Amino acid sequence: MTSDLDHVGRVMAQWREARPDLDVSPQGVIGRLHRLAMRLTEELAVVYARYGLGEGEFDVLATLRRAGAPYELTPSALAASTMVSSGAVTKRVDRCLQQGWVTRRHSDRDARGRVVALTDAGRELIDRAFEAHMANEHRLVAGLSERQRTQLAHLLEVWGRSVDA
Repeated sequence: MTSDLDHVGRVMAQWREARPDLDVSPQGVIGRLHRLAMRLTEELAVVYARYGLGEGEFDVLATLRRAGAPYELTPSALAASTMVSSGAVTKRVDRCLQQGWVTRRHSDRDARGRVVALTDAGRELIDRAFEAHMANEHRLVAGLSERQRTQLAHLLEVWGRSVDA
């Protein structure tokens, strides 16, 4: 019977044997989601690498691109939008600066503030990379029907909101 189980199912069966007094059912969701997230990250990184990007650089360029013209944000707005620390944003922006994908300058509105902006080369790169990224994401969810994808997206949103609350 355990041969029909996936990895998480086998782990859960082992825990049921070792600790029958505990309800290990959350592992069925969290364990599978964690394993899937790691696999998805690997699959996404392959596409980023084709464009010379790491996950961090892709995130910075994509955040600036979706901000709309003039494709610029303050470092704090970048940090808030990418959900990483300001130190991590600085490192990511520095790598993008070295490649010529972004510029960093003083803000027109606040001389003490800084603004990070996409260059033409950065915009062209993220447009190509994002098209490939979306094709990859479509490939990764192809095993689910449209209805299943919609249901899963809704359930994950509901769960995420409850965890964040």
